[in-house]
Amino acid sequence: MAQERKNAVTFKGGPLTLIGPEIKVGDKAPDFKLIDTGLKPITLADSKGKTRLISVVPSIDTPVCDLQTKRFNQEASKLPANVAVITVSMDLPFAQGRWCGLAGADKVQMLSDYQDHAFGQAYGVLIKELKLLSRAVFVIGPDDKVQYVEYVKEVTEHPDYDKALQSLKPKSCCCG
Repeated sequence: MAQERKNAVTFKGGPLTLIGPEIKVGDKAPDFKLIDTGLKPITLADSKGKTRLISVVPSIDTPVCDLQTKRFNQEASKLPANVAVITVSMDLPFAQGRWCGLAGADKVQMLSDYQDHAFGQAYGVLIKELKLLSRAVFVIGPDDKVQYVEYVKEVTEHPDYDKALQSLKPKSCCCG
């Protein structure tokens, strides 16, 4: 049985339970199988050797999720080619594709966890009560190690964009 984390997040102030472990910086990123807008299965290995910023949203058709995905799409154009920006939701691939077309989002890869909720459970973002994904941001290095994690405590609020983007920058060495 999957681990349950009661009161891990809130939705409009009401406590919710997340299914799955709490991922921490330094962990090996769990593998996943998600579906892209062309109905093709995508795994973590498909972006091996890249740094991945994974933006997790409950539904692309809500205002905060819309803005979050647009922001990361906009930021993606400023990032090096070895950084992949991915948005994951439970939305059907057709809805994700429609949203991308309407929003002009061409830098972010939209992936859906609608089939078996395996990403949600592996990354500890599946909301038990709603069967949606909780808002979160993960940055996974080219070595598949987790470099940054933010589980947004109140699902209706924005993540810390600046911290997530800062985590993509190479760490400077103080070799005084």
